Amino acid sequence: MQGVPSTFNSTRDAAEFRLARHRPGVELYRAHIVRHAFDPHTHDGFGLGAIESGVERFRYRGADHLAPPDSLVMMNPDELHTGRAETEGGWHYRMAYIEPSVVADVTGEPGWWFSDVVREDLPSARQITALLDALWQAREPLAFDSLLLQLLSLFRAHARVPRKAIDGAPARFAPVVDYLHAHLAQRLTLDELAAVAGLSPFHFLRQFQAQHHATPQQMLMAFRLAEAKRRLSRGEAPAQVAAAVGLADQAHLTRAFARRYGVTPARYQRALRC
Repeated sequence: MQGVPSTFNSTRDAAEFRLARHRPGVELYRAHIVRHAFDPHTHDGFGLGAIESGVERFRYRGADHLAPPDSLVMMNPDELHTGRAETEGGWHYRMAYIEPSVVADVTGEPGWWFSDVVREDLPSARQITALLDALWQAREPLAFDSLLLQLLSLFRAHARVPRKAIDGAPARFAPVVDYLHAHLAQRLTLDELAAVAGLSPFHFLRQFQAQHHATPQQMLMAFRLAEAKRRLSRGEAPAQVAAAVGLADQAHLTRAFARRYGVTPARYQRALRC
């Protein structure tokens, strides 16, 4: 199966990606993970999918979660999370990573947000698994887009719209998060980020970690790898990508990318070409 990285510890581990060329902002993913443990990472879009078999354990928003068979997974964009198998035989799952702008265009409802990251719902999970499989097989743009609407319609029952109605206030450190996005290739300092937030350095560090359940450096690395993934999907050379996102070299990119996404950059690009 294409997408099996050389860095996996088990030959049973496999991960595949697929893009819809006519519909930017949508990425499909399917995997069976037994031994691999994903480092903290983010996705630009919502991570929407279902567990087919086995149990996944992951950390999200500062808490550990278990996703059993026939459960839905609903991750919000830019949220750091991990992932590893909780059961001996690993877990099979399918996901669609859909950028917020695409969700808004398809549904006509901007501001989706999910308060529950896992929900056990056998009928919906099996419908979603079937839809994700059909999306993977779809070769005609019209068929793909029709299935995408069906998929989002099923997840709509679990979404909150708009996000501000839940949170009640904008994210406290939004300017810092924007600054991290804008300076991926630079060597940032704690003093620099604290100045953006208008706080003393270590007070900023404590407050940032309390709010985001991650340090600024962990978030910066997650953003760097998410940007690397975007650039690789456009066909940019791994060495060029590593330099553009502030990583030491191509080897650093390969190690970090495989830990977060389960495939090496080269295998990820080959999977997309196929």
